[in-house]
Amino acid sequence: MAENRLVDISLDTRSIGRATPDIEHERDVAIYDLLEENQFAPAGSESGPFKLVLSIAEKRLVFDILDAKDGPAGTFILSLSPLRRVIKDYFLICESYFSAIKTSAPSQIEAIDMGRRGLHDEGTHILLERLDGKVDTNFETARRLFTLICVLHWRG
Repeated sequence: MAENRLVDISLDTRSIGRATPDIEHERDVAIYDLLEENQFAPAGSESGPFKLVLSIAEKRLVFDILDAKDGPAGTFILSLSPLRRVIKDYFLICESYFSAIKTSAPSQIEAIDMGRRGLHDEGTHILLERLDGKVDTNFETARRLFTLICVLHWRG
């Protein structure tokens, strides 16, 4: 199982685009966190490790998966429509959370943070449903992938 993991993630900047330095930093952190610990095995592929190239085509997220020797290990496209609402709500609650940190009582910050984590979990469950039959993964990896998907949509 240790070989069924991602060892590299790259973003196709032609389709995803460059971002501000702050957003680029957040993307780098999301990728680092995902690579630190993950479980990722494309359906029907040999054992890994795997590399992932993310791009966007016609408002859909494209997963181009390569094996360790850069050979094709699978490609699939995910519609982001099922995630749009939760991503939008997640951004709104994150803004509230960052504002609350500056002025609110700890109990209010904790309540907002619980809501933020709940939305993150909701997005993770939706993503797991969308990945079913395409990639064998676990909740923690899907959670980190959801974070990366959010960062790809963050405008700063």
